[in-house]
Amino acid sequence: MGNQSSVFRVDGKVALVVGAASGIGEATAFALAQSGATVVCGDLNEAGAAATAAAISRDGGKAFPLTLDITNPNSVNSGVAKIKAEHGGIDILVTTPAVNVRKRLLSYTDEELDRVVDINLKGSFRIARAVAQVMTEGNGGSIILTSSIRSLVVEPGQGVYAATKASLVQLARGFASELAQYNVRVNAIAPGVVDTPLTAPIKKNHEWYSAYANKSALKRWAKPSELAWPIVFLASDAASYITGTVLFVDGGWVAVDGRFEPPL
Repeated sequence: MGNQSSVFRVDGKVALVVGAASGIGEATAFALAQSGATVVCGDLNEAGAAATAAAISRDGGKAFPLTLDITNPNSVNSGVAKIKAEHGGIDILVTTPAVNVRKRLLSYTDEELDRVVDINLKGSFRIARAVAQVMTEGNGGSIILTSSIRSLVVEPGQGVYAATKASLVQLARGFASELAQYNVRVNAIAPGVVDTPLTAPIKKNHEWYSAYANKSALKRWAKPSELAWPIVFLASDAASYITGTVLFVDGGWVAVDGRFEPPL
């Protein structure tokens, strides 16, 4: 296992971060590189993936861009094959992309339903399946899916998004149960409210933004880097006995009622 500091590092590992062009994915790509991994920055946004990889390289890390569309099986399979050919395998997978169509369920269209499910759930499944195939042929690895506090709690306008995030929890557990024999660990991270492009519409509404901040015990939003380091932990040997679980990084959102402070 190494000493107390080295178990939290991922030196010599090859990591694929999907969604690396922005938000949690971008911060995670930097954190993994700073922890010793060679990072493949995957994203549908080709320019964004290249920018993240270039910034990591300027910072002294090892990173390479990869144009990747998790809604396209051919893109997923060819991308994973490219990484295997160029780097010998994949030790870590972090997948972060998600979309949310904020509408009440009775007004949801089939097309909107398909879009949210295809990116959030099926996209995560496609990339996890492809990478797991590589991991089972090697020395194992660590897969981290991105769930949400919405896997437990929901509000109007987030029903389909929440359903996909709850599904990702069970998907992580399913993969964990089937891949343990290959030394592949699979977990989910569950962020609270994080300042990312996905939540930009909320940030523009001061009342909405403040309400979300005040709901958590810490009374603020998270920075993407505050999700990145817990993800690095799950990827590292420090989490060698953790699989099939969900790590909530939510500032106490699901633990604290938050609606009223009793006059005790």
